[in-house]
Amino acid sequence: MVLVTSVRDYINRMLHDISGMKVLILDSETVSNVSIVYSQSELLQKEVFLVEMIDSISVSKESMSHLKAVYFIRPTSENIQKLRYQLGNPRFGEHHLFFSNLLKDTQIHILADSDEHEAVQQVQEFYADFVAGDPYHFTLNMPSNHLYMLPAVVDPSGLQRYSDRVVDGIAAVFLALKRRPVIRYQRTSDTAKRIAHETSKLMYQHESGLFDFRRTESSPLLLVIDRRDDPVTPLLNQWTYQAMVHELIGLQDNKVDLRAIGSLSKDQQVEVVLSSEQDAFFKSNMYENFGDIGMNIKRMVDDFQQVAKSNQNIQTVEDMARFVDNYPEYKKMQGNVSKHVTLVTEMSKLVEARKLMLVSQTEQDLACNGGQGAAYEAVTDLLNNESVSDIDRLRLVMLYALRYEKENPVQLMQLFNKLASRSPKYKPGLVQFLLKQAGVEKRTGDLFGNRDLMNIARNMARGLKGVENVYTQHQPLLFQTMESITRGRLRDVDYPFVGDHFQQGRPQEVVIFMVGGTTYEEARSVALQNATNSGIRFILGGTAVLNSKRFLMDLEEAKRISKSGSHMV
Repeated sequence: MVLVTSVRDYINRMLHDISGMKVLILDSETVSNVSIVYSQSELLQKEVFLVEMIDSISVSKESMSHLKAVYFIRPTSENIQKLRYQLGNPRFGEHHLFFSNLLKDTQIHILADSDEHEAVQQVQEFYADFVAGDPYHFTLNMPSNHLYMLPAVVDPSGLQRYSDRVVDGIAAVFLALKRRPVIRYQRTSDTAKRIAHETSKLMYQHESGLFDFRRTESSPLLLVIDRRDDPVTPLLNQWTYQAMVHELIGLQDNKVDLRAIGSLSKDQQVEVVLSSEQDAFFKSNMYENFGDIGMNIKRMVDDFQQVAKSNQNIQTVEDMARFVDNYPEYKKMQGNVSKHVTLVTEMSKLVEARKLMLVSQTEQDLACNGGQGAAYEAVTDLLNNESVSDIDRLRLVMLYALRYEKENPVQLMQLFNKLASRSPKYKPGLVQFLLKQAGVEKRTGDLFGNRDLMNIARNMARGLKGVENVYTQHQPLLFQTMESITRGRLRDVDYPFVGDHFQQGRPQEVVIFMVGGTTYEEARSVALQNATNSGIRFILGGTAVLNSKRFLMDLEEAKRISKSGSHMV
């Protein structure tokens, strides 16, 4: 069972068994969990006539005893306090309480004591404490995503809250899948180690009864890894549809906000949904490259024009009846065509304005091919190019620094200085901070394929064969990790097991959780890997879904706090 289906099943069960008119009450996190898998019209079909946030319910005094309240919220102490107040002054006919994760005994006692009016009909745990954007990809949408980069001493309570939230999210995923995994983590990451150990404690000690599912032939694997082992992937421009939309415009909970794009007409400045569950064209094109998308959209426009032409030819009563029957489908098709044409047109403008084809070619060379001298020349030329934006200059210098950190310090310093003079907004200190966080000394994996003999041979073979598309030749480090797991070659010394729960044979299910966030390029790698039917199903999760802008924002925030923290120590 994939994650989108799990969450939909929970919501179906929640709403199906309660008859009559309902109000659905959510919090700032569960609103994403629900909206990404359930549309407004589907909620209406379940007799949900109002969707409210728990904060606004607390403020309002208006009685609505004709409605049944269905709460779906996280079991946080803040939410419990709000519920306590609302149960003391009940506004609805019935209260059905569903929590997205495990309730503590003390919280249940608080709720029981608060329910003086006996308004609560049921209290249940439905484990959907994550945002399932795609069948094999989930996120926790954590706002303070930068915390994983900080040493524990800088903000111990902040890091504890961060770890607790990740453990909650991972626990919910495995409760939804009805599995208890063997746990491994990346040795070089303190945060990954801490999360792995705390998850193990929850699953094998504190709540061992809850996780004691029917044994399968081989236990699933949870692998906790750190974003800093592959800082290259979130820095690259993207050229496949879903990843490109997120990189250039932004994709939040499968929604694209076009309201900020001034060049669009007023009726086009809306929020549009890009979901593989609800949009057949997107489902079949989300992993295709930009060139093919253009061709496929042209085909879709041609098909639509044929339908529009036949709708103009109404001559009989039967034609009229057929038109009326097909009109909703026609309007949906029209909206879909308009949405994809708008997105691709807008992205084409950005590619041209920022000279991204030129920039991306150098990025891909830095990520995939050797040759320090040529790389230095190419980056220098782009830093001098007036059309290249500040953020693209910064990313190019970062990619160069990650690749050639140890090779020519003088030339690296020259690039730092040039960046400082061309883009004064970005102090070179940010590149040094990235190297401190994710430089060669800190990384476990063979990021550039130049440490491990197998990878060197693979890169040579690829070089001789040539690449199909220069813009999509990069493969995330995650691809190698999945390959190692599939072949049973993930080294214990680099990815130790937690406790005495070891893997017997090859796992059939693997959840890879990336502390610091995932990218859509990595989600694509997972989907393509699953399509090979290797006998292992991979699921990818993380604390956020990154594009280069978000990754750099997290880096800047961590650097700022580290700097102020070092003054305090």
